[in-house]
Amino acid sequence: MVPIMAAVFGGRLSVGATLPMLVFADCIAVYFYRAHAQWEHLKTLAPWVIAGLLAGTGLLDFLGTHHSKKDFLGPIIGALVLVMLGVSLLRGKLGDKLVPHSKEGRAVTGLAAGFSTMVSNAAGPIMAIYMTSAGLAKNQLMGTTAWYFFIFNLTKVPLLLWLTWRNPVMPMITVPTFIFNLEMFPVILISALAGKWLLPRIPQKPFNDTVLVLAALAALYLFVPK
Repeated sequence: MVPIMAAVFGGRLSVGATLPMLVFADCIAVYFYRAHAQWEHLKTLAPWVIAGLLAGTGLLDFLGTHHSKKDFLGPIIGALVLVMLGVSLLRGKLGDKLVPHSKEGRAVTGLAAGFSTMVSNAAGPIMAIYMTSAGLAKNQLMGTTAWYFFIFNLTKVPLLLWLTWRNPVMPMITVPTFIFNLEMFPVILISALAGKWLLPRIPQKPFNDTVLVLAALAALYLFVPK
């Protein structure tokens, strides 16, 4: 959904247009899996994630104050998505060696996750790799990930509002995008309930392959001159 939203709204505006939908979906995930979170993983990652969020905010502020007819954030989002896809593919070959759970590994993971989620809402693959390599049971992985995205997606809201206030000519959140989000909430709720029922019934490999191919095509589209 990240490259698709960027293609529809433009790179910069898509970040704010996507966030309320993610927060709403996070609320549903937290409701279903709230009791299974492993909070020690969240506590060790939190300082580094916050540092990554601030670094991403700095980049968005820089790009917003250096006006250009070209939307540089679209290709940046496309590149981040392609990197995340590469990381996902490498995980199959390198296994748990890709993201070590050392102090340095947690720092790199937290910084990368915070930066990529702030700039493009695309931290999902990083956290999926980190959480699966931690050896968590399925419900623990879902609960920990749900709380992680709920907390840090909420943290991004005031940062995006600050960026909009600082540079209203290049906003991150607008009234039309918020109205769009309100229209999407019923669809997200229905889709979340359908997904919870459908996921155990979908063969894993075809599902993974389809997601990777579609995400790669959408990301590459962001490099096409508009």
